[in-house]
Amino acid sequence: MNARQCKHNTRNMKRSGDSEGEKRRKRYRLLKELGDQKIPFLGPSARGYQQLWDSSYSGLAFRKSCSLPAELHGRVQAALLTLRRKGCLLKDLVRVRDRDVFTAVSRALLGEPGHTYRYLDTRLFAIPWHSEDTEVKGQNCCDADLSAACKALCELNSYFCSDVSQLKEEDRLAQCLKVEAEARLGEEGDTDSKHSEDSKNSEGGDTESRQSEEVDTESKHSEEWDIESKHSEEGCSGSKQEGEWETEFKHSGEEAECSLLTKSKTAAATTSEPSEGKCPSWATKAGSETGTESAEAHEKPVAQLKHSRSDHHIQDKEQHEAGQGCSQPCPPQVCTGPVKFNVTLLNYMDPAQMSQLKEEPYYGMGRMAVGWHHDENLITHSPVAVYNFSCHDDKGGSSEGGSGEEACWRIGLKVAWDIHTPGLMLPLGSGDCYYMRDDLNSTHQHCVLAGDTARFSSTHRVAECSRGTLTYIQSRCQEALSNLHTDPETGSHSLLALQSTTLQHVEDIHNEVEFEWLRQYWFQGQRYARFCSWWTRPMEQLEKDWKLMETMTMLFLSTVEEDGRAEEGRREMAEILLTALTDRQQQRQTWRDRCHSSLAQTLPPEEAPVDRPFWGVDDPGMPLPFDLADIINRVESLLWRM
Repeated sequence: MNARQCKHNTRNMKRSGDSEGEKRRKRYRLLKELGDQKIPFLGPSARGYQQLWDSSYSGLAFRKSCSLPAELHGRVQAALLTLRRKGCLLKDLVRVRDRDVFTAVSRALLGEPGHTYRYLDTRLFAIPWHSEDTEVKGQNCCDADLSAACKALCELNSYFCSDVSQLKEEDRLAQCLKVEAEARLGEEGDTDSKHSEDSKNSEGGDTESRQSEEVDTESKHSEEWDIESKHSEEGCSGSKQEGEWETEFKHSGEEAECSLLTKSKTAAATTSEPSEGKCPSWATKAGSETGTESAEAHEKPVAQLKHSRSDHHIQDKEQHEAGQGCSQPCPPQVCTGPVKFNVTLLNYMDPAQMSQLKEEPYYGMGRMAVGWHHDENLITHSPVAVYNFSCHDDKGGSSEGGSGEEACWRIGLKVAWDIHTPGLMLPLGSGDCYYMRDDLNSTHQHCVLAGDTARFSSTHRVAECSRGTLTYIQSRCQEALSNLHTDPETGSHSLLALQSTTLQHVEDIHNEVEFEWLRQYWFQGQRYARFCSWWTRPMEQLEKDWKLMETMTMLFLSTVEEDGRAEEGRREMAEILLTALTDRQQQRQTWRDRCHSSLAQTLPPEEAPVDRPFWGVDDPGMPLPFDLADIINRVESLLWRM
């Protein structure tokens, strides 16, 4: 890496620091404006709940448990209990604000073979789900029980892929109906205008009363068009008329109970057909909202609450432009084609085993199992599908929640960087599912509110894996090693190309293999090897490739130290080598500190991070054992003499 690129990276780090500082200042301003008050939130029994969902949380879709096949429920829940019983669900040691912390929930990653998922500076290595069309078929990487569990979760993943894709098609058709209705509305307005003009020309002043009626009709159509245009410009679907939401969606029967609870977009196209309900089964449930939800939030129309925050969003130009405050379907510019979830992050938590759970601070929603966050490292605007399973114990006794909403598990949602739009709280029964679609994950945040019983969740994602698959890192190793020549007779090594760009590229790959893969794996990924051996051989091969790259670094150093080379070329190569080695030294120290931290030492031996022997200075397996600090001193001295 040359000096110009170093300065560029420094500027990027400064911008990142400035961005974090701006976020802290923005958060401080919002909290100062909020003071000691709590932001209102609405639950399913609150007046205005449906309207709030439609206007500000339209990317959220919900399925009751009876929407899924009973056989699938049985296999999935048995699979989750199997993973728990085998000890596959473990707490992650993640990096938050330059310090390690344990996650409150226990986790495991399942997914496509060779896929990983990176969050909070931690890379999780997927246990492959055992579908018939994957490369795992025929491999004995885990026992029969775990294999069956993985296959069941793969079936759930396939169901979600199909269901979300169907939803996407329904949205497209609904949007077409809406456009057609708007076009008809415009044509009717034009026809009325033409008829009025014809009547005026043919009948003269003796038809004044009829002309007045025509004008009134035209004005009515014009008002309705303006309403549609306004909602289209705002990027949100139209709110329902005040009071309209109070009586609709109260369907009866199992079909209504099990219907897909999504925003009805056909209502905007025609008012003669009833809208599809979001929460029919809750419409008749008794119960009040938790926290400090005020009577004002129940009585004040949500449209007015939304209007009251408009000035706030004008001030916050950056978030306003990003589309905060609404969650409409976005043009398929990034996430296109059929939805294909490539990983699922499994979570388990038992509130009874937690010494204390933090109270949700802004709305008073209750105890949080997982705080407010966006799901990260996903394809932009890709959906997230979540399966909820609540149980009394490891034997799998299902729980439908207690007498009140707070007894069951819930999710809370809020518009990011917004203290004026009420939050939304969604209770979850065992077997219920929900989807976060379109831009909901990027414009909103969500949290998980603890219930009274233990809970599993399977969160299916379209992880951004352009740099996170085994195939990717293997191809990177081949790129680097293609510059290494090995003499077939003597076994000695030499570099094929000595151009600065090539040497820099090799050192960048060298660091990526070590710090994004090998150290990540031995820090926590290797914990799963006792359950599933799929990653063992690939990581052994990565270690061998890494050692060859260490050899290439020593050959690079020898080239830089050659006296017969032109000084200008030597300086550029020395600067590249010094930058790569300095970065390597700093990152190695960080990982050593993490492996030997007080938190890491509390883990049992089978889960503890491993500081592999070959990371040390005097590894006998290395062809040229060396001290990294000594090499850095040699390069610095060389540059000083030039």
